[in-house]
Amino acid sequence: MDVLHKFKDLYDSALSLGDPRVGAWPLMVSPVPLLTLVGLYLMMVYHGPRAMECYKPMSLSSVLVVYNLGLVGLSAYMFYEFTVTSILSSYSLQCEPVNYSDDPLAVRMANVCWWYFFSKIIEFLDTTFFILRKKNDQITFLHVYHHSTMPINWWLGVKFVAGGQAWFLANINCFVHIVMYAYYGLSALGPQMKKYLWWKRYLTILQLSQFFAVILHTGYNMTTDCDFPVGFNYAVFIYAITLVLLFSNFFKKTYTKSKEN
Repeated sequence: MDVLHKFKDLYDSALSLGDPRVGAWPLMVSPVPLLTLVGLYLMMVYHGPRAMECYKPMSLSSVLVVYNLGLVGLSAYMFYEFTVTSILSSYSLQCEPVNYSDDPLAVRMANVCWWYFFSKIIEFLDTTFFILRKKNDQITFLHVYHHSTMPINWWLGVKFVAGGQAWFLANINCFVHIVMYAYYGLSALGPQMKKYLWWKRYLTILQLSQFFAVILHTGYNMTTDCDFPVGFNYAVFIYAITLVLLFSNFFKKTYTKSKEN
């Protein structure tokens, strides 16, 4: 019982350090609802393909077009909000502490950070559609790792550092997702679009480039005296490296081998 009490005290103490502005926002009161969603997502990844074995793959073309173009719109909105708010707030690329005040621009930045976090939950549907279409080869370790960890990373980001240095990686990721979901939306229109989608290789290069940019940005910040939680910088730095390694492996397998063949 003492161990449980100590754990609860530690848990309550950690939550008390959260940004009070976001404390009552949806899914922000406690990590339990999010962790439940992530757990259900992982269960779907494991059991979904098995449950679909007795069924024919679904087409879902119209649904995919609407879904992907919807995410293009959401990503464009977030990219606009991150960009405009950071400019109006005179954000620095070298060092930007979190503004925890109720200043309208600071709250606006926290708000778009929340939307960015929530978009990662919406993106669970990427995997759902793969399962329903029986595209199980698309459900790779990279795919599941990225989709299951990003919501957790950004729950922590919104809860404790909604703004500041964190805006940079979210902003460039929103730009990448505009391009990425536009590609997926066009692809869902049918085989006749294939001749216009020659740029998939460059999409992967763009994805890789964003992680290198995050490593450089965060790495520089780790060497300066900046009033931003250093633990988050280290976490982002290490996470970005894992994505570089995984996406580089994907690039090598997908494009190098296909070129050799």
